[in-house]
Amino acid sequence: MLPKDLAGTSFKEARMNMTEEEMRQALFGSSGSTGPLVIPQAQAHAVVIRPEHSVDRRKTAKNFVPKLIVTLRVGNEYEGKTELITHEADTLSLLQAEMDALKIARKKYRYIELVSVSSAK
Repeated sequence: MLPKDLAGTSFKEARMNMTEEEMRQALFGSSGSTGPLVIPQAQAHAVVIRPEHSVDRRKTAKNFVPKLIVTLRVGNEYEGKTELITHEADTLSLLQAEMDALKIARKKYRYIELVSVSSAK
């Protein structure tokens, strides 16, 4: 697609000698064409057939909620009778689970000791 006067030269040499207008014409064609524009017709849409979902398929999975089990030793008498209580916290933060359990235990008990914080399985 080189102009006729540059037909015998290499591409690199021809590119160096071309004007901006000649480069545009080589890349995009002649800009003076005023012929009727041909509009391509729309292609028919492809029909996609999806297989029916079988009834045997598993139902949607239940949302997994991470839980931590906090075990506390609580009592109302200093060095008196104590009992173990557990609290399930819906968080991954050990500190947050501990604080939630202590807050709930303080409503009923005076002396609280943390025994363990472990993940529920």
